[in-house]
Amino acid sequence: MLKFNNVSVTFAKRDGQPFTALDDVSFEIPDGDFVALIGPSGCGKTTLLKIVAGLQKATTGSIEIDGKQVTSPGPDRALVFQNFVLLPWYDVVTNIAFGLEARGVGKAERLKRAGAELSKVGLAGFEHHLPHELSGGMQQRVGIARALVVEPQTILMDEPFGALDALTRRVMQRDLAAIWSEEGNDRTAVFVTHSMQEAVFLADRIVLMNTRPGRVEEVIEVPFARPRGDAITRSSEYRDFVDYLSSRLETMQRSDMQPTGASA
Repeated sequence: MLKFNNVSVTFAKRDGQPFTALDDVSFEIPDGDFVALIGPSGCGKTTLLKIVAGLQKATTGSIEIDGKQVTSPGPDRALVFQNFVLLPWYDVVTNIAFGLEARGVGKAERLKRAGAELSKVGLAGFEHHLPHELSGGMQQRVGIARALVVEPQTILMDEPFGALDALTRRVMQRDLAAIWSEEGNDRTAVFVTHSMQEAVFLADRIVLMNTRPGRVEEVIEVPFARPRGDAITRSSEYRDFVDYLSSRLETMQRSDMQPTGASA
């Protein structure tokens, strides 16, 4: 169980005045769930992800994984970034195996495990290519494989498809959905996105956040069974669900744009 307990984050601005980025954020993610965080820009989605990763500390409140408070990075969590962050001098299989090497796994075993993950993400035959020889989508596949190969309890994804073109992004969404349907019950995912369609297609539940300051407005169950494919995206139920999220976000965006003290 991943628990967010009254998490607040306050920064000091250049003028010395405090700025509250997150305010009293509380919700729970059961083991094995795929949860998407969506909301207006500036609502603290990435900040929340960094706290789970142990890269940033909450000002007040805490995050717990199975009852243990998160205070630093750990081998039970892996992070996939929007930018691919591959080591340019390593080939594909060595990039995937990098986390295993850091954990002291022997060369033969880590290359075997890296090769298996490489096949899952559709890159068999590209083992010895360097990152600059790959497309953006292929580089992100390497990033996902690198996160999965260490078998984390929790995988954290910060807009992992945000830098891809529309067609490649759609393909990556479907590939990730297929991987998750096959093995997702073994781990928990927290996925930051600005795309409502992406959130509905991938997630088991969606955490809808608002801003000024960042807070949870609603936690919404996604009513579509796995496995998921193109048929779901063509259904009226899917379109209606995306429209509901769009209307909620538009309402929050309008409210956020109102001057302080103005009536809606």
